[in-house]
This record gives sequence, C-alpha cells and structure tokens, in this order.
Amino acid sequence: MPDVAMVHGDLLDQDVDVIVNAWNRNIIPWWLLLPQGVSGAIKRRGGTGPFKELAKYGPIPLGAAVLTSAGKLPLKGIIHVAGINMLWRASERSIRDSVKNALDLAAEHGFQSIAFPIIGAGSGSFKQDRAKAIMLDQLQLLEPSLEVMVVVFMKR
Repeated sequence: MPDVAMVHGDLLDQDVDVIVNAWNRNIIPWWLLLPQGVSGAIKRRGGTGPFKELAKYGPIPLGAAVLTSAGKLPLKGIIHVAGINMLWRASERSIRDSVKNALDLAAEHGFQSIAFPIIGAGSGSFKQDRAKAIMLDQLQLLEPSLEVMVVVFMKR
C-alpha cells in the first residue's frame, strides 16, 4: 500500500493540491443549508465561489465526486463527494465510493496530492473510527498513485 499519512489538524491547512469536501447529494440548494464542518470552514475561509460552482452540477449520485475551484483557498481545487444520503446518513458503500471517485477525479486532473476528511463522520452520523477504517481499507484496495492524507480534525 502506498503511504497514507494520518494527520491530526485542520484539512484546510494541509499542503496538498486538492482537498475533499464531504458533501451531500446536492439536491437542497447550498444557500439553504448552514454548512458545518469542512463545508462551513470552506465557506468561511474560501468564500462561496466553490458552492456556486457546485450548484451548477445539480443532484450528485451518492458516492460520486465533482471538482470545483478552491475559491480563496491556496489549493488547485476542491473535490466534493456525495458521502451522505437524503436522510443525512453515510453507509459503508457511500464512503468507499466517495474515496474511489475522489481519487479517480484527482488522478484524471493530474493532481499530485489529496487530503481527505473522515467521510461519513459528523453530519453522516457514522462513528469516526469505523469510517476511518473503511477509508483506509478502500485506499489499500485502490493503491492510489498520488500522495494521500487522511486528516482527523483537531481544533487549533
């Protein structure tokens, strides 16, 4: 398995090309939501630009991934994954598909490095340790060709 760095800190502070935002299916307009977690931090620090771009994609299939600009963040982009369903629940399948599709999209766009939050934890109501184990297992199965970080959030 390629090296997957486990980091404790803030996803937005990682020195990578692209970060992953664990999003929803994009059916409810972003401006009606009160973004929390990673999405809230992106909105506060990166502006609303990435979410306005995301709105143009319309509904996103569960587990799918889309790329937007990074707004005001010093990144090459943000990959938004539909890690939770309409009932705000993640599943093992949605977590695995989100990891796979984010990696595929990053590779397709030539990114060299990517940082993931723990997909499904938080708003997805999945236990953090279980979600992290699923992600690490999926990364091992995929053997990504780029540098991968999994970031466990810790307040500064």
